[in-house]
Amino acid sequence: MMSAEPSLPLPAREDVLDHAARLILSAWRSFDHARPDQPPPADRHRELLGRPLPEDGSDAVAALDAAADVLDVSLAQSRPRYFAYIGSSGLEIGVLGDALMASHDVNVAVSAGAADLLEAQVIRWVGQFVGFSGNAHGLLAAGGTISNLTALTAARERALPGFRQHGGAGHRMALYCSAEAHYSVRRAAEVLGIGGANVRTTPLDERRAIDPAACAAAIDADLAAGVVPIAVVATAGSTLTGAVDRIDALADVCAPRGVWLHVDGAYGLPAAATARASELFAGLRRADSATVDAHKWLYVPKSCSVLLVHDPAALEQAFSHHEGYIPHGQQLHAVDRSLEYSRPLSALKLWLAFTTHGARAIRAAIDRNLAEAELLAQLLRADDGFELLMDPPLSVVCFRPRTGGDRDAHTHALADAIATGGRLLIAPAVADGATWLRACFVNHRTTEEDVRAIPGVVREVSDGLLAGAGG
Repeated sequence: MMSAEPSLPLPAREDVLDHAARLILSAWRSFDHARPDQPPPADRHRELLGRPLPEDGSDAVAALDAAADVLDVSLAQSRPRYFAYIGSSGLEIGVLGDALMASHDVNVAVSAGAADLLEAQVIRWVGQFVGFSGNAHGLLAAGGTISNLTALTAARERALPGFRQHGGAGHRMALYCSAEAHYSVRRAAEVLGIGGANVRTTPLDERRAIDPAACAAAIDADLAAGVVPIAVVATAGSTLTGAVDRIDALADVCAPRGVWLHVDGAYGLPAAATARASELFAGLRRADSATVDAHKWLYVPKSCSVLLVHDPAALEQAFSHHEGYIPHGQQLHAVDRSLEYSRPLSALKLWLAFTTHGARAIRAAIDRNLAEAELLAQLLRADDGFELLMDPPLSVVCFRPRTGGDRDAHTHALADAIATGGRLLIAPAVADGATWLRACFVNHRTTEEDVRAIPGVVREVSDGLLAGAGG
């Protein structure tokens, strides 16, 4: 006779849950302040993580302790001096939302009752927050790459109806974007059959943004040559420098030519909610679609990307289908608007973030990050020992020390040495053929003290490298 009990019970689960809660709280407390270094993996971690598949189970509390120990020597973007990349800072209520979501394990690929309503509400909230639309439609996806790919799939289907069934039928296609556009745009062109070589990167203006006139000329030249323009992708906060393309001017280019305008705001678009930066995003409402990664500058844990559209029918034309194992009545499912069949309710953590903190507080946190970037730029401008690439449009600051010799090699070595020291983390980046240090401010825990520490740490490590090299 089969047992009436679960086949994989968790012994003493209440005690295990209490222990897990204590580990999470300990992690949160460790993120409240910068720590003096980043400990590397030790022999015990290598031994643990080199073990073969366990055939028999072990104590859950001990397993959780081991997992927490591994995470403590992993690079955590939640720490307040993690400036290397644009990523999540692990908002606490979002962590709890993820735990609750995973416990219920709702799949919002098909009709999921109230969860569908919650996701739709979050999409409307995000559309209202950034100024895209107070009644936005769309979906949530695993990341900005999938959101961008989804939008550009819809753009391809609108430009070439029937492509999804019959292929390109000999049509040549093109995408248009900034030279600083995220690689996901080229990747989408490769996946969608447009071809990476057919991504037109137009010249940049003084803001490191697309030159709208050059973009229009490229589209018109392609039209004259029989090439089908699929979409223009406006970058709303490049990951390299934070540059924002002129969305309004690009809408003027796209509208009369019938070309889809997509805004890749995976990083920067939340800044549109602030008084400090809102003018940079003028014209956003005129875009056909926009991407916002809530796991970047809306602070929730990975992954949580939001694709906004005005017309959900465009997504349905690109993705809707009928399978015998997915019943269809009057209502289409999310799989009829999306690439993904297994979709966690990642909207829940963002719903909780907006509900718990409110849009005003989140907007203020973004504004503080903008002010932190400007503070660092001011400190660097006032110091003859540093060179600033440009005034930060948003919250990315590219800079490097003024040194003799091979400055690019020194900057690379400097980034490595800073990472090894572990007091803070800044990554190298290449812009205009030169190597820079790139500090990104997207963490709600970062303070003015953390910002002011950057020049001193960089100078100290730089001087040490030069002294060691005898120069």
